[in-house]
Amino acid sequence: MSVRTLPLVFINLGGEMLYILDQRLRAQNTSEDNSEKGVWSENDRKRVMNDIVGTMFSKTFMDELLKPQQLYSHRTLKTVLTRLAHASIMRLNPASMDRLYELMVMAFKYQVFLCPRPKDLLLISYNHIDTIREFVKDTPVVVNQVDETHRKIIEIYSSLSDGEFQLLRQTLLIFFQDMHVRVSLFLKNQVQNPNGRFALSTSGPVPRGIDVPGLIRTFDSKGREVRRSEFPPGGSYSSPIREGCFDLHGDRVIRLGLNMYTVNHPEETRTSRAPSSVVLQTDDSPNLLAKEELNLLARLMGSMKADKQPTAEIGFRVNLFTTDQEEEEAGTSCGADESLFGVINIQAMQDQQAATELARIAGEFTEQEQPESPGGNKGDDLLAMMDDL
Repeated sequence: MSVRTLPLVFINLGGEMLYILDQRLRAQNTSEDNSEKGVWSENDRKRVMNDIVGTMFSKTFMDELLKPQQLYSHRTLKTVLTRLAHASIMRLNPASMDRLYELMVMAFKYQVFLCPRPKDLLLISYNHIDTIREFVKDTPVVVNQVDETHRKIIEIYSSLSDGEFQLLRQTLLIFFQDMHVRVSLFLKNQVQNPNGRFALSTSGPVPRGIDVPGLIRTFDSKGREVRRSEFPPGGSYSSPIREGCFDLHGDRVIRLGLNMYTVNHPEETRTSRAPSSVVLQTDDSPNLLAKEELNLLARLMGSMKADKQPTAEIGFRVNLFTTDQEEEEAGTSCGADESLFGVINIQAMQDQQAATELARIAGEFTEQEQPESPGGNKGDDLLAMMDDL
């Protein structure tokens, strides 16, 4: 397992989270619903983005994150990202964060699958960083934080060998292997199968340093080529594209890691765990742009409502679905879709005797378990730092 995987996972997942939140805030800002009109101004959106990015790229936090360490579990990483999302005036309830985390993971998983070379994982990360930098371009202090982190990443990862990048990629694939959440955007584009697994294309440019398949060359004992023959490669492959820039600024060439939730891509994005009965009521006004923006992530994030706080600070709660009732239904039911794949729901905690016995067995495992680090559980240091920021 690579000890250099955690920073890339955090930056890429954090970038995907910022993409979603930014798009949803923009959609709410352009809504023609009179009940929501004027609630979210452009200044509100910038404030939320600045708060989250400022916390994400703070020096003390990044110094701890960039230390060589094992990759966190999904549970710990989701806790860290939840704290990050709550660094602003915005609040996500647990069900919303679960769906948001699933979408972030599946987006990054798809990018890792399509990554031409293990080293190009850096270019995916740099695409995320470049877009995050653009979010906060009007706040020089936060831009400097992003640039400083970017320089540290270049310094650390530029010295890694091809074998170390391959180990890093393998660690990521192990991390993703049990995540098969269906996303409507991927299903619609036919890059994901109904079982949640991605369908990879057998076409396109090959990685740099690799010949286009389809040719067999035969050499004699002196190294001279004596014969050539061709074979069907099973796909339509082309020569590799030029290499992207690994510096602080430049053309990354590859498109993986860019924001796929912009207004130029008004596709619906919803995870398969949402109830199939949930239907979004869209606005019938002739403003098609506003309508498409609202459709983009409405089923993912739901509506944002401003809570009147006793203090001068105004906070807001973000729901995954359009009503609290649907949110509760999502937490108790996986919908009709899962029955197609023979999902079995086990309600073990309904039996008090069985629950007591399970608790006793779990306690025995806990007593025998060795701590992961002398300083406590993995991620505790990062969470403590986020509390202090």
